[in-house]
Amino acid sequence: MSASAAVLKAESRLFFREPVSLFWIVAFPTVLLTILGLIPAFREHSSDLGGRRVVDLYVPVTVLLALIMSGLQALPPVLAGYRERGILRRMSTTPVRPVSLLGAQIVLHGACALGAALLAILVGRLGFGVALPGHLLGYAVALVLATLSALAMGAAIASLARTTKGTAVVGSVFFFPMMFAAGVYVPVQVMPDALQRVLEFSPFGAASQALDQASRGDWPEATHLGVTALWTALLVWVAIRRFRWE
Repeated sequence: MSASAAVLKAESRLFFREPVSLFWIVAFPTVLLTILGLIPAFREHSSDLGGRRVVDLYVPVTVLLALIMSGLQALPPVLAGYRERGILRRMSTTPVRPVSLLGAQIVLHGACALGAALLAILVGRLGFGVALPGHLLGYAVALVLATLSALAMGAAIASLARTTKGTAVVGSVFFFPMMFAAGVYVPVQVMPDALQRVLEFSPFGAASQALDQASRGDWPEATHLGVTALWTALLVWVAIRRFRWE
């Protein structure tokens, strides 16, 4: 077994011993979707929504919520904690490089977020009759880009804050605006047009629009995919430039 594979195996064991993080990443978005879906008014078709229901709009929103919980809330404290406790510095003196540890955490949080997204889609379909994405390939592309954007933002937060407590503060600064941009408080589709256009320039606002378009059977607009990809590249650059091993 290679060193990276051994680190991934060890980190997987530690990762799944944290039930609180798993709940907020995997269970909480689906629980929220279930609560909203049980509201009778949210299961009624509305002409203002193009014949769709509120619960139909919230499936992509809960998908993004899972990504936000994983990338912005769960990942940064782990990365900052390893650095704060000197684990990364000590690993630099061994054949196992610190990047293997960071890579393992990114893979685990990304896989967990994608699993939570699929769970939300499945519950929406089986529990409330929400149609599966009409354009599967477009949906997959938008979902992968959104996942990368969330993980990149988490890595950038960990690079900006030197301590675990610092990541909580910086993460909160980004967390609530990204929740709003993703449509968690109010679906983006029912916001005023001017506000929608502004949010389209944010990573999760653009991702929300892209997922919604793919859900309706259309290929996501290149602008929305491009904005998400551009934010991902920018955040990766910030994380690389600012991250310190100790």
